[in-house]
Amino acid sequence: MKKLTRQIILALLLSVAPIMVSAQAPQEEILIGLIPEMNVFKQMGRFKPLADYLSEKTGHKVKFTILSRYGNIIDSFAGKELDGAFFGSFTGALAIRKIGVIPLARPVNLDGKSTYHGYIYTRKDSGIKTAADMQGKKFAFVEKATTAGYVFPLAYLKEHGVTDLDSFFSGYFYAGSHDASLFAVLNKKADVGASKNTVYEWVRKADPRIDQEIVILAESSKVPSNGLCVRKDLDITIRQKLKDVLLNLDGSPAGRVVLQKMKAVKFIETTVADYKPVLALAEKAGIDLGRYEYRNE
Repeated sequence: MKKLTRQIILALLLSVAPIMVSAQAPQEEILIGLIPEMNVFKQMGRFKPLADYLSEKTGHKVKFTILSRYGNIIDSFAGKELDGAFFGSFTGALAIRKIGVIPLARPVNLDGKSTYHGYIYTRKDSGIKTAADMQGKKFAFVEKATTAGYVFPLAYLKEHGVTDLDSFFSGYFYAGSHDASLFAVLNKKADVGASKNTVYEWVRKADPRIDQEIVILAESSKVPSNGLCVRKDLDITIRQKLKDVLLNLDGSPAGRVVLQKMKAVKFIETTVADYKPVLALAEKAGIDLGRYEYRNE
């Protein structure tokens, strides 16, 4: 009888062992990537208070990491084992299409808008007024995986009959960030450049030379501002916590301080449908998101 009892107990233990082994410990840390849209020190200074606030309110340690380049963001998302990222509009659309990330929320800027648009600009003394005037000049793009810094100017140029950048320009390069592209034109390292309007305005407020020496030549349609998207297999409870905290940031004094640091007034819900304008611009630029395999060189 005792032998039989021991056998029954052993069988029960063996039956629950797989459950005990497969059970995962609750996720303690959440790693969120940031695209390098501006000087990394300034960008991290903007987001650090948000990381602290999210950590406190969600009960999970939230950490931000600056991704080194735009173009490899899909690989970086997987390679760095990121749980989420504040994607730009193009990288967001790309990540939704390629790896199925889920959009949660995006900030509303100080001007009350939750969208941004692209600018193409030059120096006032360049003599450039049209796309035709850009022939033989040097262009400063941001990166091949940005809406304002590449997709929009590419669509604009194609719309004006420019199909071969190599033969049309005397040279072109990728500045790596929106403010770097603007400074390249300002400091005569390039004749024409492109940036998102939000970064353009931040630089403009800090540097009076922008108003004095730069003129905007073209403006794109509006696309969603950088929003938080998370991996599709992130625990649904964590996903909802992140979303709820972001959407309610403006409801507390501490949350409003965080928003002030981010130059925003609140966060709003973001969905896959919000990226439709990006898809339209990509189509004009001749870019197929499903086959887009750009890698930084």
